[in-house]
Amino acid sequence: MNRQPTVSLPDLPDGGHAIVAGLRHDVPGTDAALLQRLAEIGFVADEPVRLLRRGPGGREPLAVQIGETLFGLRLIEARCVEVVALQGPAHG
Repeated sequence: MNRQPTVSLPDLPDGGHAIVAGLRHDVPGTDAALLQRLAEIGFVADEPVRLLRRGPGGREPLAVQIGETLFGLRLIEARCVEVVALQGPAHG
């Protein structure tokens, strides 16, 4: 099986496209309820995701598009999302 390297969602550049690889359970300050909420709103394996931009000063919130929906994520939430970065726009 050819496994591509993954990064945390905040490691993408602004405008960066990726595919969700899964959710990380080892991020300090997170719990099962947060991971469940992320999964429920669409952060599940194989979904295309795009980090649109960061808040003022390159900080929170992170504007993220998953499918056709836009979300504002806190940094701790975004760190839970493990992705495979893509070159150019995602095609789904």
